[in-house]
Order: sequence, then structure tokens, then C-alpha cells
Amino acid sequence: MKFTSFILSLTATATHAFVPSASFARTSSQLDASIQFIKGIDEKDIPNVKLTRARDGSSGVATFQFSNPNCFDASIQGEVTGMFMVDEEGEMSTNEVNARFSNGKPQSIESTYVMKSPLEWDRFMRFMERYGEENGLGLTKK
Repeated sequence: MKFTSFILSLTATATHAFVPSASFARTSSQLDASIQFIKGIDEKDIPNVKLTRARDGSSGVATFQFSNPNCFDASIQGEVTGMFMVDEEGEMSTNEVNARFSNGKPQSIESTYVMKSPLEWDRFMRFMERYGEENGLGLTKK
């Protein structure tokens, strides 16, 4: 699937989302693309991801929603210092990470990654293509 060519062909302001596919089953325990909140510990919760892009393609925003992130598990040691998207090309990160609490306990995380150039958008889409293929996310237009 080529998400990049589909998204890049849009000329108007666009909103899209990567959402889990109901029929997906992971076949490999080794991930080539991962998201981490604590460096070195892969996040197992698969997020819903909403994308928006400027009409001229100069910028974009990805909003990640994790409903039950494993970084809140008591057995995991470490501090959430940001959201890190790691793949074979390297690492992208954001510090815009917000936890939602219920009765004093963390419940979910919303994170925002801002892309300020077409190059950053392309790099993000390559990451999402890898991450999506490995985790059963598909692109839907809204």
C-alpha cells in the first residue's frame, strides 16, 4: 500500500486517519517500526492516528490517541519523556504528550507530532507506512 502517493495527491486541506484493521493478526514479534514513550520500551497499544495537512503541502499534524498505553503498567520502569517514532531510518520525536487521568490514575495518552516541511511529511509517511503494515493500521479518508 502506498499511503504517501495517495496523501500527496490531495490538493485541498485533508483529514485522514490510520485506524486498526479488524482482520489484522501480527505475524512477527520483531518490529521494524515502533513507538516508544520510554526510550527502549516499545508501546504495545496501537493508536488511532489522525492526519491533517495544509493545502499547499507545507505543513501537517499527526494526532495519536492511545487508549491503554503499556507505559502506565506498574511493571515498567522509566519516565515518559516524549513520544519517539523509531524505524530503520532513525528516530522522530515530539514532546507534545498529554496523559488523561480518571480518579487519579492515568487512562490514555494523546500526542501531537507537527511536520513543518514537505520533507518532514514524507519522512513521517514512510514511518507510518512501515508501522501501519506491521500493526494492521489502514488509511481512511474522512
